[in-house]
Amino acid sequence: MIRKQIAGFNCRRLLVVLLVLCWCFPGCGSPSVALDVAPRVGALAPNFNLSTLGGQEVSLDEMRGQPVVLCFWTTVCGYCRIQMPYLQEAFNRKGGKVAFIAIDIGESEQTVAQFARDNGINFTLALDQDGAVKDAYNVSYRPTTFLVDKEGVIRYIKPGPFSSTDELMALLKGL
Repeated sequence: MIRKQIAGFNCRRLLVVLLVLCWCFPGCGSPSVALDVAPRVGALAPNFNLSTLGGQEVSLDEMRGQPVVLCFWTTVCGYCRIQMPYLQEAFNRKGGKVAFIAIDIGESEQTVAQFARDNGINFTLALDQDGAVKDAYNVSYRPTTFLVDKEGVIRYIKPGPFSSTDELMALLKGL
């Protein structure tokens, strides 16, 4: 009986010590660790450098001075395929004033190029082949679109597809 009480006491004591350590050291659930790791509305959008279909490099920081539409997508995502014509139409209307970048997640350049040819997509398509930019933006859903103002601040985040070009155009008026 005494052994059970001693063993129980030691287990509880160990548990308390472990919990205290978790709260004291970053990365273990400490309140000092940023719980809001995803980019959020009102925060500066994370910079990235990615290759484009044209073999050039695109950097978000180099886009400063104009609003940017960033869309994370894949060619095999049905909702992404539905949204692409809306992005293309918005680009056709606003392309000189707003930068459009669709960031493909993990697919080959050939796959993305074929999709662009087949669907008449002529705005910037960037390749996030290792998923690092997707991770930096904490993207869980495809498509996910970020509207970034000319100072580089995220003004809107849309998980899932737009329902129309008009929905996207209405949001672009606020940039």
